[in-house]
Amino acid sequence: MTLEALSIEHIPPSYKVHLGLFQNVHNADFLHQQLLSRNTDFEYAFVDASVVVSRRQLLSAIFKAVNAATNGSLKTPNVHSEIVVSLNPSNNITDSYRRFGISPTTKNLAVVKVTYSPESSESNSAASKDSIQAHLAEHVKGTAVDVTDANIAATTDISKVRKYYKLNGLDWLEAIRDEQKKRAELDTLVVSAMALRGL
Repeated sequence: MTLEALSIEHIPPSYKVHLGLFQNVHNADFLHQQLLSRNTDFEYAFVDASVVVSRRQLLSAIFKAVNAATNGSLKTPNVHSEIVVSLNPSNNITDSYRRFGISPTTKNLAVVKVTYSPESSESNSAASKDSIQAHLAEHVKGTAVDVTDANIAATTDISKVRKYYKLNGLDWLEAIRDEQKKRAELDTLVVSAMALRGL
């Protein structure tokens, strides 16, 4: 499977982000149950990939959540639940979990794991990447794919995205014939809606 380890600009190097994408998941009910029972072995942000339009959208939510963690301003129990909430354009936490988090019927899943280690050594982060990858490979029953915009696009439910981000009825967006350009505009609208939340 392809778990990506990345550092995000402007967040402390002690935080490492691991990103995965699974298609055709057939044990979402089990994974959902682990979160509900607060099983600490499953401390991940499990995001329903049908509401993700791009890497940029995911990384924006991750950046916002890690920033909240470093500033001590989390609105939810941990950085992983904060990532799910950061995807929502409104401040309703219950809605955030319901719309953007995993549900028992989720078919495609974006997975984020944020690790914190005060002394950021390469060997330490390599060990955690391997153990995270092994844990996900064992417990997520689906096809792991690279977290690319193309793979994300294959799982996006545009009608759901438009509904949740209140983007229906935008005639100028409908008028764009080039699908790539239309998606880029949609991505900008979604990321802007996330950024403006609570202002």
